[in-house]
Amino acid sequence: MTAYQEHRLAIIGAGVMGTNISALALGHGVPVVLVDLDEDVLATARKTIRQKLRHAQLMGVLPEGRPQGTLTTSVSLDAIADATTVVEAVTEVDKVKREVLTAVSRAVAPGTVLISNTSCIPIDEMAEWIDRPEELVGVHFMNPSYMIKMVEVIRGPRTEPGVLERAVELLAVLGRESLVIDDSAGFVINRLLHPLINTAAMLVQEGVASVEVVDGLLEGCLGHSTGPLRTGDLIGLENLVDSLNVLYERRGDESCRPCDLLLEKVRDGHLGRKTGRGFYDYGKVAS
Repeated sequence: MTAYQEHRLAIIGAGVMGTNISALALGHGVPVVLVDLDEDVLATARKTIRQKLRHAQLMGVLPEGRPQGTLTTSVSLDAIADATTVVEAVTEVDKVKREVLTAVSRAVAPGTVLISNTSCIPIDEMAEWIDRPEELVGVHFMNPSYMIKMVEVIRGPRTEPGVLERAVELLAVLGRESLVIDDSAGFVINRLLHPLINTAAMLVQEGVASVEVVDGLLEGCLGHSTGPLRTGDLIGLENLVDSLNVLYERRGDESCRPCDLLLEKVRDGHLGRKTGRGFYDYGKVAS
């Protein structure tokens, strides 16, 4: 049995990150069970995953000669009972994550690795919600997960070394490079990135510079690959606001209080690439 055949991955949440991680795993030969509450959401997710797999193939980022994994979708957590690893990829809201992780920990056998794709909520805080806190580890996949090789892996204070090791082994099978850090609200990436995006939005809000100028300066002078505001559109502005709220509540840092322009865009449904409009107008809803 090859390394990728040893894994059975379950993913909870069929949104942007859930479909990204599914495409990554399937493209590396790992079977996936994708669970969400709504059959219509799952139907859309199946189409989105096919599109992402085609994109990954065109970009040459999938291993040659490895058959794709099989995708199963379900609205029932019963479908995850045989998983070797479960990835929680739901929205960055405490109540939602608590409900999902509590239910997942009761649906799987002891010894199953539980991964939260959290972007800001501390791992040890979430460990309080599950039956076996030592089996939880954080893995912060970037977007798009099948293109970006590096991942932030968060070791909670109660995470067993063997659980961390197995998570890193799975990520290696998926062709990802793990950088392991200790627990903290926002971890490394988002403690740096999200206040930057918020400040960039404040500069636009205050009329200091246009969206294009703010991004252009960060790209041209500091080497930021896409600019912070275009990055915010890729993340999803509602996800960004949720994460900023987590950071502000736990750290009290004013740079993390979502600015009025961000809140206005979320209220208006202008969430970024996924809705066709955020800080930029994309002309149509991004697939």
